[in-house]
Amino acid sequence: MTQTSERRPQGWSQTGKELLHPRVISMLFLGFSAGVPLLLIFSSLSLWLREAGIERNAVTFFSWAALGYSFKFVWAPLIDRLPLPFLTRRLGRRRAWLLTAQIAVMTAILLMATVDPALGPDSLTAMALAAVMLGFSSATQDIVIDAYRIESAPPRLQALMSSTYIAGYRIGMVAAGAGALFLAAHFGSEAGEYSYAAWRATYSVMACLMLVGLVTTLVVREPQTRGPKGHSYATIDYARLVAVFLLMASAFVGGFFFSGALFDDLKGSSGGGALTGFLWETLHFALAVATAILCGWLLVRLGALNRLMARETWIEPVLDFFRRYGLATAVLLLCLIGLYRISDIVLGVIANVFYQDIGFSKPQIATAVQTFGVFVSIAGGLLGGLLATRYGVLRILMLGAILSSATNLIFVILAHAGNELILLYLAVGADNLAAGLASAAFVAFLSSLTSVSFTAVQYAIFSSLMTLLPKLLGGYSGSIVNAIDYPGFFIFTTLIGVPVIILVWLAGKYLTMDGRTRRSGDKTT
Repeated sequence: MTQTSERRPQGWSQTGKELLHPRVISMLFLGFSAGVPLLLIFSSLSLWLREAGIERNAVTFFSWAALGYSFKFVWAPLIDRLPLPFLTRRLGRRRAWLLTAQIAVMTAILLMATVDPALGPDSLTAMALAAVMLGFSSATQDIVIDAYRIESAPPRLQALMSSTYIAGYRIGMVAAGAGALFLAAHFGSEAGEYSYAAWRATYSVMACLMLVGLVTTLVVREPQTRGPKGHSYATIDYARLVAVFLLMASAFVGGFFFSGALFDDLKGSSGGGALTGFLWETLHFALAVATAILCGWLLVRLGALNRLMARETWIEPVLDFFRRYGLATAVLLLCLIGLYRISDIVLGVIANVFYQDIGFSKPQIATAVQTFGVFVSIAGGLLGGLLATRYGVLRILMLGAILSSATNLIFVILAHAGNELILLYLAVGADNLAAGLASAAFVAFLSSLTSVSFTAVQYAIFSSLMTLLPKLLGGYSGSIVNAIDYPGFFIFTTLIGVPVIILVWLAGKYLTMDGRTRRSGDKTT
């Protein structure tokens, strides 16, 4: 059990001053850098491919390029353990990896710009490879930024840094989403009038936007923290570590995709219901993880990797978490992490379809969701950071859990009212305000659980876990709606948020936080 004292609320003037702290401001620019790549793989790329005449089923396959975001915990241990030649000595552990990831992101975007997908299968393959590179390098950038944020500032600044990071991330997504589409149209590419030159220019501009993050990386200072606990190893040991990682990653991807047909058959034979499908998908993912773990264990047993190094890289980060909190509290925290965002993520999967089904036009949806909603979510994130700094993370975590669940009831009213524009803006505004506030508090909470001895690994596990179950369940949103209709679905999303409120309350009984949760004597500064 963690026993630290909750600090007293500080004044609003002090909170406002800390919002302008250089480290807090730096996260705005790093967040922007992290937000740019995502939509260049999803919506913007999808529209480019459709304008180029690529069939819809081939377009959707490109979403697999972003799997790195969900599975980044697989290679996060390398970020903590592996030094980069020359750069680590000159820039430090975090900035070296951050600069490398940002250069890789820029390179991948420029490679996509050099490919015209309309030229045939070979060009489409080249585009897919560049998109995979973008997904992998962007997820790597996320890993390093998360670790840098946690290590670079004291606990009192973590909530504000989380909120400015989220604000920057949202702005980056707007630039790469609406901004990219505006540029492509401005340069002369429209549906029915495809122009490769227009998309090439657009993606070249998007690559230049990454200079914001790159310059920030060169300007900020390296966190003054020790490297991971453990022994020093020879270069050959690090090379073997990378080789074993690549084999484990291959086993994970192979296990996941090659067993896909089997699990599709199992879901079909079990009736195809939403609940059974969700359970089969959870087992599917667990099998892929087990395949990677078994592959790594066999390679270590066969002597492909130093056993001590393997333990320090993959086992110690997990054991450290359970040692610091104990089994019961650690399980409670993992349940909270895995379920906290479930209410709004499951609803968000089908929200746009719902808006269209009740009669709103695409321009109305785009204005409400992509413009108004984004700005409200940014405001909600900043508000969440300020409130968490003022009143403490756990209190705002509870507020976010309550609001995320309760605001879904507005969608029940909208479902009954139908095409009412004022209600649409009310629902979108309330949902995004709650999501922004909850996200800022939750990111600060996750940061507080992370030990600086294993920052990248532990936070990557947390951030992957927080979206895994909600996304799996969200995939069955359509089936749930078909079974119980929209009003019943929105009541369902409200009710699944109630256990989260209970989990936050239980966490408050076991944990008292001052920005970062620590055991007495734990040196996680």
